[in-house]
Amino acid sequence: MKTTGEIVIQSITAFVVLFILARIMGKRQVAQLTFFDYIVGITIGNIAATWSLDDATNLHAIVTLLLWTALSLIVAWIQRKSFRGRHLFDGKPELLVENGHVLERNLRKANLTVEELMTMLRQKDVFKLSDVETAVFENNGTLSVMKKKAVSPATPQDLHLSVLEEKAPRIVIVNGHVLGKSLAATGYTEEWLLEEVRKQGAASFTDVFVAQIDSEGSVYVDLFADTLHTPAIPEKPLLRAKLKGLQADLETFALETHNPEAKESYRQMAQRLSEVIRRVSPYLQ
Repeated sequence: MKTTGEIVIQSITAFVVLFILARIMGKRQVAQLTFFDYIVGITIGNIAATWSLDDATNLHAIVTLLLWTALSLIVAWIQRKSFRGRHLFDGKPELLVENGHVLERNLRKANLTVEELMTMLRQKDVFKLSDVETAVFENNGTLSVMKKKAVSPATPQDLHLSVLEEKAPRIVIVNGHVLGKSLAATGYTEEWLLEEVRKQGAASFTDVFVAQIDSEGSVYVDLFADTLHTPAIPEKPLLRAKLKGLQADLETFALETHNPEAKESYRQMAQRLSEVIRRVSPYLQ
C-alpha cells in the first residue's frame, strides 16, 4: 500500500511525463480528433491515471506510455505519407446529402439517424434539406455543408462589386512600447502614429496599453487610464497628421502595385508630398 507522499510524487511524475508526451504528439490530437486519436488519447490518459495510484514501478509505466506514444506517432507518419494509410486508420468522408436528397446508404455507413443529421444541419443554420447542395460527414465527426446558390448570402463578387482587399490588422503598441517592425510593415511612421494616439487622449506612447492599425489606416487605441479626458485636437497638427497619413498611403500603394508606371507615379507623388510636409511643418505646430 502506497503512502500519501508516494502517491503525490508519483502523480506529479506522471503529470510531467504526460505533458512532455503530449507536446511530442503535437496539436493534431485536438485539432483533428479522429476516432483512432480519441482511443489513443483516452488510453494514454488512463495509463497515466493508473500509474498515479497503482503499485506499478515508474519504469514500467514510462515504458508503456512511451510505447503508446511511439505507436501513435508511427500511425500519424503513415497517415501523412500514405493515402491508403489515411483510409485504413481514419476511414473516408461520407457524402450524406446531394442536391437536397439524403443518401440513405451512406447515412447507414456513418451510423447516423435522420434526426442526428438534422441536428448537425441546424447547427450549420440549415433547416431545410432542400437548401443543401452537398453535406459531407468528415472523419473527425463534423458535418461540412454547402448551401445551394439560391439560398446562400450574396457576396460582392455575386453583385459584381469591386472591394478593397483587407489585410490583417497589426498591433503596433503594447504596454507603451512601439513595435517598430510591425509599424514599419503598415507603411506608417512613429510621428504619424503619435498624432493618431494623441487624438484619442494619449499624451505620449507610454499612455497607451495597446494600439492596432487596420488595413484602412484606422487606429484603435486603449489607454492605461481609460478615464483620461480626450483633449481637443488643434486643427494645424491634425492637418499635418492627415498629410503624413496620405504620404504613407502613397508609399504603401507603390509597394503593393505591380504596374511599373503606377509604382513610379505613386513614388513621385509621395516624394512631392513629403517635400510639402517638410516646408509647411514649421507652420503646423
